[in-house]
Amino acid sequence: MPLTADDVDRFEVSRPRMEAIAYRLLGSAGEAEDAVQETFLRWQAADVDRIEVPEAWLTKVLTNLCLNQLTSARARRETYVGQWLPEPLLAGDPMLGPADTAEQRESVSYAVLTLMERLSPNERAVYVLREAFDYPHREIAEILDITEAASQQIFHRAKKHVADGKARTEIDKAAARRIVEEFLAAATSGRTEPLVRLLTQDAISIGDGGGKVPARAKAFEGAVAVAKFLRGLFKPSEAKRVLAGGVPEIYAWTANGDPAVVAVVDGRVIGVMCLEVTADGIAAFRNQVNPDKLERATAQWAGVDHGEPLFNGF
Repeated sequence: MPLTADDVDRFEVSRPRMEAIAYRLLGSAGEAEDAVQETFLRWQAADVDRIEVPEAWLTKVLTNLCLNQLTSARARRETYVGQWLPEPLLAGDPMLGPADTAEQRESVSYAVLTLMERLSPNERAVYVLREAFDYPHREIAEILDITEAASQQIFHRAKKHVADGKARTEIDKAAARRIVEEFLAAATSGRTEPLVRLLTQDAISIGDGGGKVPARAKAFEGAVAVAKFLRGLFKPSEAKRVLAGGVPEIYAWTANGDPAVVAVVDGRVIGVMCLEVTADGIAAFRNQVNPDKLERATAQWAGVDHGEPLFNGF
């Protein structure tokens, strides 16, 4: 039986929430959209008049589609070229979802999305549904076909795994810009010492080129090593301009709620570097340069007033 206009509207009302859930589960905007579209096809094929609580039904279908995707994604990532990082979402992207509480903002931060790669699919699902969307354990148990007690245990375990790897400091947009400006001033100074002063002693730098853009397979670790790498990264050269397809414009922005450096050539986002800021300094740089993971960022960038670049780099 075909869907009525009301049936379609019921689905569309839930779409933003479902996209936000799927993105947190999968770390990929494109895969999140695919999962939501597949959920719509299941909705289209269902006898919707017999579904008592559409939101619960849709969430269950979506979550289980994402769990299947996570299982297959882990196998694919074993052959992924270099480091794998999530797809960054720039400020204002609706897929970032709710940001009313510290837990909601944290759950979509680039650092936490990366840390969630440590979790099993079930742990990730429980963590996202509980921490970011405040689902009660009773409903999570029904979605995942587990007991309520198991949901609580999985959540505590997942939360501990994520908490063990982070000490993120919440900052507002103005502070984020100041941090990026200070970082870029140090990175373009031609000296290592100003950068070292901004970093934690155990700072790391990770890049994801997906085999399409050069990115070191192994992370740089330690303040001095990271500072030397960043000093070289922001040193202009003709080879870098050729690789980038022009002279990049460098902007201070936010991505996934974190301070970020956005590099743009002719309106195309070619790199998003997310900074993980702690009370002790900048603890991590996660640099996404895989063009496949920057298409949505480019589309988002075209629709915002981003002002003038801080400088033209490389």
